[in-house]
Amino acid sequence: MTELDTVIHAPARLRVVSTLAALPAGDEIVFPRLQKLLGMTAGNLSTHVRKLEDAGYVRVSKAHAGRKPVTYLALTTDGRRAFEDYTTTLTALLKGPGA
Repeated sequence: MTELDTVIHAPARLRVVSTLAALPAGDEIVFPRLQKLLGMTAGNLSTHVRKLEDAGYVRVSKAHAGRKPVTYLALTTDGRRAFEDYTTTLTALLKGPGA
């Protein structure tokens, strides 16, 4: 049996990835909306998003809406696959050996 992905397994990152995974593939969410949904501070969310981005699980794109900067977040194909693997592994662990 494989082990749980430690990048995703941290509680805050698991919340980020599971929220992004609920979006249709290819969709993105603005940073403040995700922050509000998760009830996290901007600094805490940024730290966890950076770790997920470094792992290739989250894509961060920056743009401008008028003169205001906007940050968009999306789960990458690798991130979606890693989350699916994570949930499969977790389910197997919860079922126990021989299930």
